[in-house]
Amino acid sequence: MPSPARVRLHTLAGRPAITLGSGETEAGFIPDLGMVGTSLRFGDDEVLAVPGGLKALARGDLGGLPLLAPWANRLGADRYRASGVTVDLAEVSVVRRDANGLPIHGCLGGRSEWELQHLAVEGREAVLVTRFAFGEHEDLLAAFPYPHDLLVEVRVAPREVGIITTIRPRGDRAVPVTFGWHPYFRLAGARRDSWRLVLPPRERIVLDDRCLPTRRAVREDAEAEPLERRTFDDLYRLGRDRRLGLEADGRRLVLEQDARYPFAQVWAPPGGKFVCLEPMTAPVNALGTGRYAVAAPGRRVTARFEVRLERVRGR
Repeated sequence: MPSPARVRLHTLAGRPAITLGSGETEAGFIPDLGMVGTSLRFGDDEVLAVPGGLKALARGDLGGLPLLAPWANRLGADRYRASGVTVDLAEVSVVRRDANGLPIHGCLGGRSEWELQHLAVEGREAVLVTRFAFGEHEDLLAAFPYPHDLLVEVRVAPREVGIITTIRPRGDRAVPVTFGWHPYFRLAGARRDSWRLVLPPRERIVLDDRCLPTRRAVREDAEAEPLERRTFDDLYRLGRDRRLGLEADGRRLVLEQDARYPFAQVWAPPGGKFVCLEPMTAPVNALGTGRYAVAAPGRRVTARFEVRLERVRGR
């Protein structure tokens, strides 16, 4: 029997694109736009939202499935000290900033220097591996002076998409592990206010008015409650259960993080037709507080999450 897996090289809005498929599951990426994911499809269900379309991604806006590296979310100041090095971002041009002027979402968004390492059908899976040689770019090292390679592996199986991200240090300096992903999820065919937000037992880290962590935290029970008009911009520390999701019309979209992603941000802004469920290797402002793991010289650190669409009875 032939494999249900397949790979396709094509163009999307004039840019080289790659689509991986297996059975009714497909995932599309544009490597030279920051290795952004533009589509996750389970049969007829497209579960990624791309606000503003591909033109917005080309401008550097977030949407679809973007990688946030070398740090996810915000830093509390321009200066930080990590792995024995003091960094000042005040004059670093590659840094993105939020409305308060804080550095946000790293500096890899829209970068084109991703290299194709592997593209193949392996049994029932379609597999893509790309590499970004962070240590070869002086403008990026000014913001994050820890030479490393960043590897992204995508594995598409008949009913699941896995995203595996690896930091591989280059040289003798430990690399802080502070990256994350920022999926923009939707459930097409159902109104946003009818979606149910599915969250595991967790600890909500209270944020201040600049969306930076305070020292307070609140334990919250698992929930699968209607989103309705609720909004979120919340940081969570997760326990053993690291499954988050959305439900509507008998469908449950599940994002499951491994232990290398102990944190998650949930963002559901007012008026948005999406919910972001964001796996994070470290909390917000980790570089400013020292709360991060490191990839030691000669050692690599790998984090994985999976996305799948399940059928739910009785809802």
